[in-house]
Amino acid sequence: MEYKRVLLKLSGEMLGENGRLFDHGIIDHVAKVLVQITERTQLGVVIGAGNIWRGRSGGDMDRVTADQMGMLGTVINCLAMRDAVQRAGGKAVVMSAIEMPRVCEVFNAEKARKYMKKGYVTLFAGGSGNPFFSTDTAVVLRAVEVGADTILLAKNIDGVYTDDPKKNPEATLIREISYEKAQEMRLKVMDAAAFALCAENKVPIVRVFGLFEPESILKVLDGDDMGTVLRPEA
Repeated sequence: MEYKRVLLKLSGEMLGENGRLFDHGIIDHVAKVLVQITERTQLGVVIGAGNIWRGRSGGDMDRVTADQMGMLGTVINCLAMRDAVQRAGGKAVVMSAIEMPRVCEVFNAEKARKYMKKGYVTLFAGGSGNPFFSTDTAVVLRAVEVGADTILLAKNIDGVYTDDPKKNPEATLIREISYEKAQEMRLKVMDAAAFALCAENKVPIVRVFGLFEPESILKVLDGDDMGTVLRPEA
């Protein structure tokens, strides 16, 4: 298919050295790939914060506070990626769901579409701006708001399986499945709110694939059928 406007979700862990904090070599490598993507399609990016903070690692911490820390972690990652993209010769902007005008722009769907049309790597930070929602929900929400035709979920596993392949050697890769069926099977690829948004708004395609090398994104855009495709129910 021809990709016109893509929302890409990157895990924070992939930007960190052994999953933690920052590996600047990897960040620069990913940035160069993002610049190449903007030469062929409009691009929005959501980055997780797992390299900096995970809400569930807060122990007995108040959930709202823990989630707010995670949202701020995504802002840090997006700022790092903006800098790397600009150093790679591309254009980038950070738009946050949390207002911090001295640091980055506040998210606005119309402005985001304009940036994407102009070839900017448009980085969506701050999650949804609300606690209790993951970056899975944030990427689907932004995709619907900006009218993306595809969501690419680049993960540390090569697709969606019938069970956790690390625990169950009998688990098999699912090549294609509907949002409704995936939710019915309680597959862990996205959280329930993200599945519901995809189904209700009939997001055309969500592709889940392994980001073992940043060039995998380019391969998907070139037509490689790696990973799993999720679609609305027919």
